Amino acid sequence: MSTMQAEVFEAFRSIDIPEEKALKAATALGQRDTDVTALKSDRSVMKWMMGFVLAFQVAIFVKLFIHCTAPFGRHG
Repeated sequence: MSTMQAEVFEAFRSIDIPEEKALKAATALGQRDTDVTALKSDRSVMKWMMGFVLAFQVAIFVKLFIHCTAPFGRHG
């Protein structure tokens, strides 16, 4: 049991919550922290993916206009 879980457990016990229920509540809060950590790592991966897509789209946009700037269809 982590420090936060122990503190939650003790807080529940201090207001006369049965030991079994207090332990379940403290464990559930610990699981919530694990879930939040997983979501934060997923969000980090999504940021990298969106950055790649944006960079790719900008590259296509730049290539489109660089290619079309030759006057009267002449290349080179």
